[in-house]
Amino acid sequence: MKVVFERPKSLQLTKTHYCPGCGHGIVHRMVAEVIDEFDIQEKTIGIAPVGCSVLAYNYFDIDMQQAAHGRAPAVATGIKRVLPDRIVFAYQGDGDLASIGTAEIVHAAGRGENITVIFINNAIYGMTGGQMAPTTLVGQKTETSPYGRDPRMAGYPIKVCEMLSVLDGPAFIARVALTDVKNILKAKTLIKKAFQMQMENRGFSLVEVLSPCPTNWGMTPNDAMKWVNDEMTKVFPPGVYKESREVLE
Repeated sequence: MKVVFERPKSLQLTKTHYCPGCGHGIVHRMVAEVIDEFDIQEKTIGIAPVGCSVLAYNYFDIDMQQAAHGRAPAVATGIKRVLPDRIVFAYQGDGDLASIGTAEIVHAAGRGENITVIFINNAIYGMTGGQMAPTTLVGQKTETSPYGRDPRMAGYPIKVCEMLSVLDGPAFIARVALTDVKNILKAKTLIKKAFQMQMENRGFSLVEVLSPCPTNWGMTPNDAMKWVNDEMTKVFPPGVYKESREVLE
């Protein structure tokens, strides 16, 4: 019988702790498929963050390193500089990357470090109960903004792709939304592109994935997907924000 579906070799045979409807499982699979397709399982090193994906090291069947909150780009930088023949990626959520780790991601991008960052944006702090994050939309209700985010008090959402793409260092910056099969396939194409940029020694690459958090949004998985499509993409438009052909010397 022809096999039409199987688990990627770069994923462990285990259950994840993610909530039903969460996007982390989809993105984990896409990253693992990319690693398999490039046949780089034995030379890839992932950096696990703090947040909902803190246990990513239990799910990927590759070498993994845990980083302190927000420090994944710095840890990835150190590993890549010591082991330049390895493929190194950091996996971070919005609380990890766009709050405590803001300086880390800006400076890693500015230096043009030859690493890849997979950035999951669900507009909320998921693991700690749904507080307002740097990416929370104006008017969005969270545990710490029960009347909706008020820009007069809390400012505006931080747009990571727009912010990083004006720097000289990054080689590839893109954003995609996990809203349907078409966009999930597009997300995998962009993640594969980001890994390829690193393998071709072109420098820093980042893919931001707009992802649902049904539990903390108080929605069904289907409604959460619709909210990503209807509301998040207005504030965080998908697209390729920067792509450089220059190869690092």
